[in-house]
Amino acid sequence: MNEPSLTTSQAMADAFWARPPAKRRLSDLAVAFEAGDFGYREAGEALNRRAAALDEIARETFVEHAPERLTAQGEAQQALQAAGEAPRALSGVPVSIKDLFDVRGEVTRAGSRVLEANPPATQDAPAVARLRQAGALLAGRTTMSEFAFSGLGLNPHVGTPPNPHDAARITGGSTSGGAASVAFGLAAAALGSDTGGSLRIPAAFCGLVGFKPSQASVPGEGAYPLSPSLDCVGPIAPSVACCATLWQALSGQAPRLDPTPRPLRLAIPDGALLQGLDDAVAVAFEEAVASLHRLGWHLERLPLAAVEDAHAINQQGGLVVPEAAALHREQLGDREADYDPFIAERLRGGREVLASDYLDRLWQRPGLQARFAAELTGFDAVLLPTVAMLPPERRALETDAEAFQAANRRALRNTSVFNYLDASAISLPYTAADAELPIGLMLARPRGEDAALLQAASVVETVLQGHD
Repeated sequence: MNEPSLTTSQAMADAFWARPPAKRRLSDLAVAFEAGDFGYREAGEALNRRAAALDEIARETFVEHAPERLTAQGEAQQALQAAGEAPRALSGVPVSIKDLFDVRGEVTRAGSRVLEANPPATQDAPAVARLRQAGALLAGRTTMSEFAFSGLGLNPHVGTPPNPHDAARITGGSTSGGAASVAFGLAAAALGSDTGGSLRIPAAFCGLVGFKPSQASVPGEGAYPLSPSLDCVGPIAPSVACCATLWQALSGQAPRLDPTPRPLRLAIPDGALLQGLDDAVAVAFEEAVASLHRLGWHLERLPLAAVEDAHAINQQGGLVVPEAAALHREQLGDREADYDPFIAERLRGGREVLASDYLDRLWQRPGLQARFAAELTGFDAVLLPTVAMLPPERRALETDAEAFQAANRRALRNTSVFNYLDASAISLPYTAADAELPIGLMLARPRGEDAALLQAASVVETVLQGHD
């Protein structure tokens, strides 16, 4: 049976979501709305149609996706506008929600069968509530590493979305479905969390921007915890400006970006985080550095003691494993058979950490945060590869525990340093000449300097777009 012919506005909405991410930024969507190309309802309906067309991918991306709800949200937003309400910052913007955030009336499963029988949330997490207040449409709950406890994004229970550049490879995690939802045009942006790299790793693997703000800037209540000392809330989106808009809604702070190209001073930490890179990552990173050098930028390779010491602490086990093990102690004892066995193995390892070792790692943190701020004086940001490797193929990681754990450690190595430092950190996509897969370029500044980091990142993004 032939499908009825589409209205012009619906056809334009469908075409919009079929574009690559770089051509469907929030600003592009706002222009389409303002020009009357299509409305909020048509935008939501187009996403539903795309999810139906990408059926298997959508099922691996979302754990909960109710098309009628998205259409109804769009209609309600449209009715408010017709009644005279002025557009809000995120009016009509479909944002996917990681499965660890409470959404009123929905069960928060955190990617696990263990929580399936829990009652629905009675109220939205503050981050979700702030997105709604800004006019965002909730595009569905996305898949994730179970309990957010992996940087790879594999999940044998709820699904593992494919990498948009090579379906045999992983998206990265733990915000795997969030990155996939943006990459495949199933949402405009994603709300996720970052405890050791869970926004930046999937952004790097999928050619997107992932922003981990300072922990205190966005409330984490109503999000299933992994490591309360480190858990952060932030977005994945097509551009720095998109992330800035979302962070403004989430934090209440108002960054003002001026992406006009101008030379910056960037510090490249000369040490462990530049070692052991995949050849393709090393080549792409050096190509990006050379491009910035040619533009007259000051890029200085120097040892940063705070970065090296934070890396050493993480290599000893850091804070995540013992804190996660403490949170899951009783639940894991009662329900271990329902856990992903690779996640259960990591949690069991946390039982052996001595309290004295954990506290020693924790007590060093304020001093290293202050040292990082001092060492970065005079620089606009730190620059590093986001991840030491290209996204690996998923087949071996799904069946080989040793390969899984080794890949997970490599994926998290660079990003987790800046969680320990509570730095503001962002991953920008970069594709080297003749390369098929992107890498991530990570920029970081000391905690509390989120707006300054977004400003620096907007300039880096602008000058490197000419490369693409």
